[in-house]
Amino acid sequence: MTITEIPWSTQADLPILAILQLIPLAAMITVLLFRSGRAVFQIGLGAAILELVVAIELYRHFDPAQPGLHFAEHLSLFGPLAYHAAVDGMSIIFILLAALLTVLMVLYAPVRGLADLPRVMAVIFGVEATVMSLFTTVDLLWFVLLSTVQLILVGYMVWRWATSPEKNMAFTRFLQFMGTGLLLLFIGTIMLGWNHHDVTGGRWTFDLLELAQVKVKPEFASVVFFLLFYGFAVRTPLFPFHGWLPLVAEHGSVSLGPVFLLGLKTGIYAMLRFIFPLLHDAVMEWHVYVIAFAVAGIFYAALLAMMQNNLRRLLAFAVVSHTSILVIGLFSLNHLAFQGSVLLSVNFGLAITTLLFMAGLVYRRTNTLLLSRLGGLFDRIPLLGIVFFVAGLSIVGMPGTPGFDSAHLVMEAAMERFGALTTIAAALGNVVAAGFLLWAFQRAFLSQQPEGVRYSVIEKTSGLEKLVAVLMLLTLLVAGFESEPMMVLVDKSFVGLEALYSSTTGGH
Repeated sequence: MTITEIPWSTQADLPILAILQLIPLAAMITVLLFRSGRAVFQIGLGAAILELVVAIELYRHFDPAQPGLHFAEHLSLFGPLAYHAAVDGMSIIFILLAALLTVLMVLYAPVRGLADLPRVMAVIFGVEATVMSLFTTVDLLWFVLLSTVQLILVGYMVWRWATSPEKNMAFTRFLQFMGTGLLLLFIGTIMLGWNHHDVTGGRWTFDLLELAQVKVKPEFASVVFFLLFYGFAVRTPLFPFHGWLPLVAEHGSVSLGPVFLLGLKTGIYAMLRFIFPLLHDAVMEWHVYVIAFAVAGIFYAALLAMMQNNLRRLLAFAVVSHTSILVIGLFSLNHLAFQGSVLLSVNFGLAITTLLFMAGLVYRRTNTLLLSRLGGLFDRIPLLGIVFFVAGLSIVGMPGTPGFDSAHLVMEAAMERFGALTTIAAALGNVVAAGFLLWAFQRAFLSQQPEGVRYSVIEKTSGLEKLVAVLMLLTLLVAGFESEPMMVLVDKSFVGLEALYSSTTGGH
């Protein structure tokens, strides 16, 4: 596979990728210098908006008609640990999503009434800095090291602002799964560098462009594939590697940590960026088995979701179910599959973030997310109910919502690659998902308040809460009705992958 890159100096007058990574780092340090919550909020919001503006400028300067990696930046550091950043349309759409979600999280953080706002903001910007690096690096070892930093920060966020006395148990489970995934990911990365060293006669590298020029030895390929796939699948999270999620969802923070874990599909991005270009033979050998697990995961998670009485656990299993649909599309291995999976990742990120925010605002008022203790909320907080409902429809891909076009592409790709049976299974799983999400909405917002349950105060939505809810609603609607720019943005990102897999999948 040939991967080309275009230096940033031919397209922009400044190293814009480095700036994207430095702004949140500067914001993280700055907010820690202030104790006033108002000052911290203003500085944080200003930095988050500035980051979003820079991300939009990156998008404006990007030429989607030209394939390859753009805005390449290089800096020699320590041997194989060289700084090499570049982006394509796929990278940019994830960067835009990360910047937008950070703005929304900064707006949301003071709504939750957290006392240590400077620390909250610092962790948010620390995670954003690592995320921006993940979406711009072209070096696999850098990706692994940055992932370690990101997951430590997110794990701290999940634990520090948890709402359950069982938070230590949830944090331990999180560390077990993520630590194992990172260890296997590191071993697989070293094996790829070793393979390059052995084939080229002594040169270690973890750079995507250089690794792609050297074929992985057959005796290594399947082992490396499973090591990398496990590391990325845990983060996605894909059945059966999802065991950490229900506990973390139930006993960790309601929304702040889970947004970075579930709203940004870094695992899907990493598979497309590293596994698919570097391990073609292993992907072709094992992709049918991945699809089989994904189909099983759709129904396994959907049925478990229908059995939950806790809204947080219900949303966790909804994530697993819909991630399986996404992976079916991804491993259909054609242009529609790659394009649809990226768009579905972004749209899913917007929808699950909205659901998590609305769940957090409900929890703030009721101090519970047990469906048996919720009810009658629509009369007091109708806006939150409407936004929750629209986000639920977005998850299942209803027309007019962000998931519709991307889900259509995924289903079409699956039909082309695997025929009707797999596609029907995915569609049926989506129908089940619609059922349990609508059931949760009905229980929490429309049903009568349970007997014996009386909330002390159900506050009406504040001005800041209305702003967050309306922004989320508008984002979902705009992304749903104006999906064409996103499709154009990522279209040429998969020219190389399409050429690599077309000979074995028959094209599209």
